[in-house]
Amino acid sequence: MSPTPIELAEIAKVVRRDVLTMILEAGSGHVGGSLSAVDALVVLYWDAMRVKPEDPAWDDRDRFILSKAHAAPALYSVLARRGFFDVKELMTFRKLKSILQGFPDMQTTPGIDASVGSPGQGLSIANGCAIAAKRDRKEHRVYCLMGDGEAHEGQVWEAAMTAAHHKLDNVCVIIDRNKMMGDGNTENIVALAPLSDKWRTFNWHVIDLDGHDAERLSGALSEAASVKGRPTVVLARTVKGKGVPFMEGRAEWHDRPLTEEMYEEAMKALA
Repeated sequence: MSPTPIELAEIAKVVRRDVLTMILEAGSGHVGGSLSAVDALVVLYWDAMRVKPEDPAWDDRDRFILSKAHAAPALYSVLARRGFFDVKELMTFRKLKSILQGFPDMQTTPGIDASVGSPGQGLSIANGCAIAAKRDRKEHRVYCLMGDGEAHEGQVWEAAMTAAHHKLDNVCVIIDRNKMMGDGNTENIVALAPLSDKWRTFNWHVIDLDGHDAERLSGALSEAASVKGRPTVVLARTVKGKGVPFMEGRAEWHDRPLTEEMYEEAMKALA
């Protein structure tokens, strides 16, 4: 039985606490974009995706590509809490010989379907997985979580055209639309709006919603699975640094380390 929206929200709170603790322990890491992506990751792994944590390489599993690779702390916490590996591993984040490096590595971390790092490449990888699934007559779906700043990369739009051309209805992109990147507001750097219209023009099915609403996210991913003949993009409107008031909506928290005092204040907010 799938968790209720209230249960998903509680899991998200645990994951946000993990993210803060991991980054404090490591002394570095991308905190703002990790916190904004948590709700989408929780809904994917607890509600939408077919996975077997005890068998991470199960051939019929749904695939997941973390295109915004700097949000790795959130994904690692989700994988650990879902049972892919021991939760104790989270405290080794970014340390030598850890299975949890700064960006996801499919060679070292159970549950990682693609090694990623350079912005804008995730959708191209997702397309490859989706085309392979169709050629092999497999039913699994491919999910890709992107940051909105990645839409500044030309490769994203080449991949969007490719997915539509091949009618990859087994591809679902979720865009973490927090409107912030390391250099500031995305709309001041190179405006992305109207982002929904741009994806529609590329012949994608578009769903626009509150990216912190677990119930709506769950419904959107079910809707995406029912769409035939074209891929789906979910524009998830989120808040950078979600859950920690002094981080929310502030670009400087893209990759700023935490002090002990900041950590204690943030954990109180997530209690």
